[in-house]
Order: sequence, then structure tokens, then C-alpha cells
Amino acid sequence: MGIFTRRREEPVPGQTAPVEAVADTKQPTQRRGLFSNFSNRQPKGNHEPYVLAYSRRPTFGQWLKCTWLDILTMAIMGAIGLGVYEAHPAPTRSFPVEFRDGEVVYPEFSYPLRKNIIPIYAAALMASLIPIFIILCMQVRIRSFWDVNNAIIGLLYSLISAAVFQVFLKWLIGGLRPHFLAVCKPQIPEGTNTGTGYKQIMYTDAICTGDRDEIDDSLESFPSGHSTAAFAGFIFLYLYLNAKLKVFANHHPAMWKLIAIYAPVLAATLIAGSLTIDEFHNWYDCLGGAIIGTMFAFSAYRMVYASVWDFRFNHIPLNRNVPFGYGAGEMEGGEAVFTRKVGWGIEGAGLGGAPFDASALGGMGLGGGLTGRHPQGGVTGGYTQNGVVGGNHGGSVLGSHTQHGVPGAHAGHTGVPGARIAEPSIARRPVGDGIV
Repeated sequence: MGIFTRRREEPVPGQTAPVEAVADTKQPTQRRGLFSNFSNRQPKGNHEPYVLAYSRRPTFGQWLKCTWLDILTMAIMGAIGLGVYEAHPAPTRSFPVEFRDGEVVYPEFSYPLRKNIIPIYAAALMASLIPIFIILCMQVRIRSFWDVNNAIIGLLYSLISAAVFQVFLKWLIGGLRPHFLAVCKPQIPEGTNTGTGYKQIMYTDAICTGDRDEIDDSLESFPSGHSTAAFAGFIFLYLYLNAKLKVFANHHPAMWKLIAIYAPVLAATLIAGSLTIDEFHNWYDCLGGAIIGTMFAFSAYRMVYASVWDFRFNHIPLNRNVPFGYGAGEMEGGEAVFTRKVGWGIEGAGLGGAPFDASALGGMGLGGGLTGRHPQGGVTGGYTQNGVVGGNHGGSVLGSHTQHGVPGAHAGHTGVPGARIAEPSIARRPVGDGIV
């Protein structure tokens, strides 16, 4: 069994398996003639149901066909970011050095040049490799190719976009690092009226006598690249873990899950905070980088998953060519979670309704209850409990056989048509029955 092979849930003994809709496999008649290609042409894109698109693992060629544009874009953005990073600062920034009595105007820029506690390459590697490692480890239980694909692609979206964003700000805006005067080694010309501005105390980097590369680097303090990379990678991991562990969901989770999802936030904060200890950045540089990284992490996660905060959908990877339906009822991809509490992780499980609305309350009779093929602890689905059937209101469901409803083609007084056949309810499983 491969790592991306899903374990199939078996029907409970003594119960009837749910009736599945049978697709018409009859091939359309091919027309011959001058306009045959035109009449038989299919619309651009993949228009198969989302269920099939999610379930199918592509070949490498198919994957490359739908991902090559992203790979090319990442390469171009990476080259642009590297070019801007190596460029000299664009603006000519003026700064004071000392008053006429010899007192340093801004002692906060007079710290000595120290070695980075965490080098920029180490921060970038940690912000990328640690999330990727954890995403792969989660597949021991999730076993979804598209979950791995979307998670890693989304992580790269976040890291690369945030990096390019911040290097442009460094290049065009920048600022003085805390050790600027130490690397500048300013040599103020003798005589009066040698500076500019009020009292002639403002100068440019023309008075610097230190190493040119160090001077250029010390003029590009804002925003912090360490902080940007750390928060872009680790906040994305925070959102991923929250979705897969269902920490903020419809049940009371264990405390270790809260610790697990905030560990990446702590890591990002420590990386950013270390820059104020080695005096490579001011606090506002770190804050700016944290905001940029967090912004891109949220944006990238929403691009590849069905939601950010709505616990019903935020674990479901999106398909590039097939739209995901947010309607009530069973949905493919609902089992792409790590937890197995209260029915999460069942193949075909899902929660109904569009994000943040009340459609689940009217359409499912549970106010956001979980639907699936097998019930656990109050979870309902193809094998129903308390008369709830595949997203329809309990007590009155249209179908071949119903519980507490009207058989045949007549629905109960509050029923709506359904795609599943109701079966007698089954016993609830004990809470925490060997499931995490």
C-alpha cells in the first residue's frame, strides 16, 4: 500500500450499502464531415465532477501539464528577486551623524557589527524544509497526493511571493540598520557648512569610508527578510495544521493540538526576535516582515485550499480546473484530515453549507453536522442515524425507503429530495474510542 493510497472504510455488518448514482458511460456518436471536429470539440479545461478530479492521482506528465506555468512563474520571480537583492540601494538617504558638540544624533544606529545568530539562508531553509517535512509526515494518515501537492505548492507561493515583495521594499525604501554607523565609518569633511539641511548636519553615504557592500546592506534594513521568510513559511504551516487537526472545529480537541499548531508561530517569532539581539534589525523592521509574511501565508493557503478558517472546508485541497462546490452533503476530499475524532477522516465525509452561512441548519437538520458514508458519534451519512440522510432533513426524506417519512415518491412534511437511502440508526461509538 503506497503512502497516498487511502484506506477504504468497510460497511457496518448488517447494513445496506448506500445506493450510488450510475453514470451513463455511453459514448456520443462521432459525426463525420467538414465540421465534425468543431461539433465534437470539448470546452477548454477539465469538466469532470470534482469527485473524480480529487480521487484521481495524475501521471507525471499530467501533473506537469497543469503545474508548468507555476514552476515557470516561480523561476522568473526568483530570478527577479535575486537581481533586486544584489542591486545597490535605489534612493540616496540622508542621515545625521553628530551634533556640532560631537554628540551622536542617533545612538540607536551606533551598535557594533555582529555575526547573525541565524543567517538568512538558515532562516529560509527552516521556513521551507520544516513545513515540507511535517506535511509529508502527515501523509502517514491523510494519504492524499493532491493534499501534498497543494500544500507544498502553496508554501512555495507564500515564500517566493513574500521574498520578492520584501526585496523591492528594501531596494526602494530601506532604512538604517542598528550597526549602520559602525560599517559606514563616516568621515565628515573639515570646515563649516559641509552638510545639508537645518544646521547643516545631514549627510549622504558619500561620507562613508567603510566596505561598500556592508554599507549598501546597512542601508536596506526595512523590512526584515528573516522575519518575512519565517512568517511566510511557519504561518502557512500553522494554517495547515489547524485545518488537518481540526483544533477550532465542532468538538473539544486535546490540548496537545493547540500546542502543535502554535509551535510554528513560536519558531517564527524567535527567528524574528533574534534579529533585535544581534542588532541586525530594528523592531519595526521585524514587525513589517512579520506582517508581509503572514499576509502572503494567508493568501497562498486560500489559493490552494477551500477555506482558511471555516473548519468544514479548510482541509480540502482545491483543483485547478474543477470548481469545488460548497453545498450541503457528502463531498470528496472531506477525509483529508489527520484527526479521527467525531467522525473526521471518514471517506466522503464533509460538512454542508457555504462558508459562514446557515444553510446547513436548514438543509441538514444538524446546524452544521457532519455527513459521510459511515456514522461515528453522532455523525451521519449514507448509513443514517436519527433519520438524517446524505444532507437531507431527518424525519422526512424522499427515497425508496425512509425512516419517519413517507415511502416511495412522497416526502415528509419538511423533507427535501435526497440522493441516499435512509437506514435504521446505528449505535454511537464511544467518545475517544482509540481515535486521535
